[in-house]
Amino acid sequence: MPSDVLLAIGSAAGLPCDEVLPVDPRHPSFHPGFQLLVTVEDGRVISADPRPGLMHRSAEKLFESRDLRQAMLLADRHDWLSPFTSEMVTALAIEEALGLLPPERATWIRLLMAEVERISATLPFLAVVAGPARRDLEETRARIISVLESITGARMHPGFARIGGVAAWIVEEDRAALREVLDRIGTAHPTWTDAVTSAVNDLQGLAVLTRDTAIGFGLGGPVGRASGVDLDLRRSDPYLAYADLADLLDVPLRTEGDAAARFLVMLEQIPVSCRLALAALDRLDSLGEGPVDVPLPKVVRLPEGITYAAVEGPLGISGVLLVGAGDKYPWRMKIRSASFATMQAMSVGLVGTPTAQLADAVMSWPIVMGDVDR
Repeated sequence: MPSDVLLAIGSAAGLPCDEVLPVDPRHPSFHPGFQLLVTVEDGRVISADPRPGLMHRSAEKLFESRDLRQAMLLADRHDWLSPFTSEMVTALAIEEALGLLPPERATWIRLLMAEVERISATLPFLAVVAGPARRDLEETRARIISVLESITGARMHPGFARIGGVAAWIVEEDRAALREVLDRIGTAHPTWTDAVTSAVNDLQGLAVLTRDTAIGFGLGGPVGRASGVDLDLRRSDPYLAYADLADLLDVPLRTEGDAAARFLVMLEQIPVSCRLALAALDRLDSLGEGPVDVPLPKVVRLPEGITYAAVEGPLGISGVLLVGAGDKYPWRMKIRSASFATMQAMSVGLVGTPTAQLADAVMSWPIVMGDVDR
């Protein structure tokens, strides 16, 4: 199959594919590693088979062949849209196993970075349907990425989370830049809302995923909440300092479970993240500069036992399971990625979709292929 073909449509009789449809290359999930084989009858999808597997990099086995510090440098390689979040959940799992408690400043920096990254990871999906607001969404994300690059020193693989904290304090200039971009988002969000709401009217009732099905696939994040799954780990199982910000966690929830609802939930979670990020900035201003990590021995060994840590990532629940055997290498490391569960749910959610709207339906499922096929 050509590298630019993402959707292959076969006949109801199960014959070889007789038509191919490319997904809009502007979509964040556009990647030759994503292929979807669907069977159609009378112009509608009667079965869907999402097919990962073309870019498997054995990420989990690479973790198991490196010591814990080296493993941290691999943690941001699979979810391209939220690399810091992937680093953070890995660090949380290791810290739980070691019994480490990061400094308060590190905890608030992690919360700040996670919420800013949540916004950054959401904007590309909204830009697909934002119409006249598309350019503003893209420019806003570019500004966020630039500020994060200034903070971490890298654009794609930040390497900012550490076992026991973070790499560095966020200087006043970068904190001011974050406030500026968050204020900009707050001002622009009503315009984005008008543009996206208008655009998704035609997507109502398209690619519906029921609440029970979403639960069956273990979905959280915007896809699960669009189907009525009232779950957010920041609220139900607080980590970092989210318990201190419970009054700001007004998590958006819808019950329609269709393509329109998925886009709207992503849109509505942006102001929540803005409020949380601004609160974290206020806290950091009051704390002032100080320690942001815990001194570690030259060799860090993972104690015997099983540890699991999970966070509410931008696209859903992101988790890391570690099995220690008293060595400096994990005996077993398993990544629980949001995108993998979401992609599998397409096999049910896309059934009944008109072929004329199939590309639009696929665009409403927020996935990152590196996070699917690790």
